Amino acid sequence: MFKKISDIIKWIGQHFLGMLFLLIALVALMPKSAAPLKPANLQEIELVGPILDAKQVLKEIEEASKNPRIKGVLLSVNSPGGAVPPSIEISYAIRDLTKKKPVIAYAQGIMASGSYYASIYTKKIIANPGAIVGSIGVIMESADIEELMKKIGVKPQVVKQGTYKEAGTFTREWTPQERAELERLTKDTYDLFVHDVATARGLDINRSNEYADAHIFSAARAKKVGLVDTIGTRYIAKKEVEKLAGVKKPVWKTKDKIEQIFEKLGTKAITKIQSYFYGLKSTL
Repeated sequence: MFKKISDIIKWIGQHFLGMLFLLIALVALMPKSAAPLKPANLQEIELVGPILDAKQVLKEIEEASKNPRIKGVLLSVNSPGGAVPPSIEISYAIRDLTKKKPVIAYAQGIMASGSYYASIYTKKIIANPGAIVGSIGVIMESADIEELMKKIGVKPQVVKQGTYKEAGTFTREWTPQERAELERLTKDTYDLFVHDVATARGLDINRSNEYADAHIFSAARAKKVGLVDTIGTRYIAKKEVEKLAGVKKPVWKTKDKIEQIFEKLGTKAITKIQSYFYGLKSTL
């Protein structure tokens, strides 16, 4: 019996890509509805999982910006944050988009750190009652495996030019000078983060310890300190977009079936990565 189960699992593994291709082909060849579709005038852009690369989200933002039929955008967020540059790229792209059409951000789960940064320039931030918001801070970390290397008999050899070229190494403890250099770097990034949040949200930068300082807030507390505008559901967020866009007959843009298949597969993988490695801690 166990051999049969093993053979089945092996067969699935060997033919998974072929089965996936067949599934996509079947979906693509399925007959479409004969009824003419109304052109979309609203669009939802999802920011889900760790922010490691901004290309896909930036592409969707650009498409929404260039499409004259799209009158409003919902940025739906469920992300613990991520790398600094892509978070800033998304934030500034949203800032430019809001100059052309209204954008509402919706915190459907986690809107923390880099994903909060990405949302600050929207017209309004609406948070699900159970959402987690904030974590305005910066972190840089590395392991010190020097003792482990000694036990297994590994000794690193380094040739370098520049006092701080090895700053952040995991092969030994950092020197006081290296730590000070990295602290300056994280401080510069943190100051930029806080400045942009204060500017975008109209908050007093001199009271940043109340809303920044890596505090993690419930939706209700985030509203009290000024990080979000409204507590509500996705339905309320979409209605707000429709209102600001001024469309009489709202039609939300839908993705084609192949995009939905890959999105579902990708979301499952991202969720696993997020649950295993991230939680609420992120680079930004």
